[in-house]
Amino acid sequence: MWLTTTAATAATVLYGLSPVASAALYDSVVQTKYGKVQGYPAFNETYNGNLTHWKDITVWKGIPFAATTGGQNRWKAPQPASPWNGTLDAKEFGDVCPSATDGDNDYTITEDCLNLNIWSPAHSSSDKLPVVMWSYPALSTARDALFDGGGMADQGIVFVNYNYRTGSFGWMATPELSEEFEKVTGSNSSGNWGMLDQFAALKWIKANIANFGGDPDHITVMGQSAGSAATQHILNSNLTRGLIVGAIIESGVRYPEDPMAMEAAEAYRTLDVSYNTAEKFMASLNVSTIAEARELPMSDLVTNFLTSPYSFTATLDYYAIPETYWNTLRNKIAQDVPVLTGNTKDESGATYGLNISLETYYEDFNSTFSGEWLQRFLDLYPANDRVTASGAENSQWTDRSKIGTWLWSQMWNAAYESPIYNYYWDHAPPGQDQGAYHESEINYVLNNLYATSKPWTAADYAIAKKMNSYWANFIKTGNPNGPGLTPWPAVNSSELVQHVGDGWGQIPVGWSEKVALFKAWFSTLKKY
Repeated sequence: MWLTTTAATAATVLYGLSPVASAALYDSVVQTKYGKVQGYPAFNETYNGNLTHWKDITVWKGIPFAATTGGQNRWKAPQPASPWNGTLDAKEFGDVCPSATDGDNDYTITEDCLNLNIWSPAHSSSDKLPVVMWSYPALSTARDALFDGGGMADQGIVFVNYNYRTGSFGWMATPELSEEFEKVTGSNSSGNWGMLDQFAALKWIKANIANFGGDPDHITVMGQSAGSAATQHILNSNLTRGLIVGAIIESGVRYPEDPMAMEAAEAYRTLDVSYNTAEKFMASLNVSTIAEARELPMSDLVTNFLTSPYSFTATLDYYAIPETYWNTLRNKIAQDVPVLTGNTKDESGATYGLNISLETYYEDFNSTFSGEWLQRFLDLYPANDRVTASGAENSQWTDRSKIGTWLWSQMWNAAYESPIYNYYWDHAPPGQDQGAYHESEINYVLNNLYATSKPWTAADYAIAKKMNSYWANFIKTGNPNGPGLTPWPAVNSSELVQHVGDGWGQIPVGWSEKVALFKAWFSTLKKY
């Protein structure tokens, strides 16, 4: 719905906004470079949670940051949004991108999906508050309640999340597309359309966020899983240089010698592999040219990364991704800004409540390790029955994840001046049976327990308050430490990581013999 400026003012009276907090930005119309927008209170009088400044928080939903990606814009870099007349009524979330969800929702899915949402506690466009841009994980959207930004805004931070292309829409590369792209950029490559969406969202924030009370010179990027890959790419890319002051990479970075680096969310493929995937996909659709593919209905092109036989992911194009992960670290290509990264206990191969046979355990280890390495790992992760096999299997995966991220942090610490902070999360949210699962830290980090329906306890609210304080401090200063918090040292040469969740403070990243074994094994493998 669109409102004139006069109608927007009338809406303020209609919704009873002025008695809540007359200085909040929902009492005014905000100007962007494309047109005016009207925001709304993020919370109403029935709010129930552990926030302090909730009455001051304004939310704007569904603001376009680029044009539609459909039709002739399909498989092109994001095009500028068209300016609008009047005032955009930013009360409802925008459409979401195809392939972004598992379909178990009533979202409106279209290719006109490049929109963003802003939560701001500012009282004036001159407040210059720190800004954070959140990138969501796979099978998610910016409108999902798990990514509500009110809890972070309560800390005096402008929080922005956004939609981006994924699946075949976001990552398809062909020689024909590369030829098109070269004419525009000079780079004979293609495929990273979703990544370019992520970069475009960041550039929109840089250009417009001051009017929402944010500081365009103080933007931290942050994400989890596929969103952590987005964050890592922003950190690494020359196309975003100078736009950020920090990066938070949750359940993300893998040591570039660990094969999991090419299986997890941050995986990329070489251009020839991406070409091969697209060729088979287009053949399955009975089209041979991009012109034909651009005429196909959106529904024909939808893929789900969990079930599709076609693996659409980022492409090492030497344009958006400037180099391999190994060379990026070794050659100091990434932006030299503070980084915070870590993992959860029950993810990346580790499964809470695992119950496997001894035979399955040996089969799994045989498929992972070979030669002398098999026996060396079996010696450090011994098993003799179903219980010990299940425990050893999980322990190996958890250690591999923790140690791999710690080794990545060691490479960062050696190459860059800016500090890096490493965490390990082990708190299992209530009302579920997956332990400290993949994504389980997000509610706590964003301090938005109010947004989801788990049976939260007083302990959960206390953990959320502490986790959110660490993250908010980092967003504000590049350092998670602050008054009343357990000290969190930056990564150094010690084999320590910050425990968060069911405990607080420095703990060993793993038994020293296991750390040495993983390090030795990784050194024999390919560098990604």
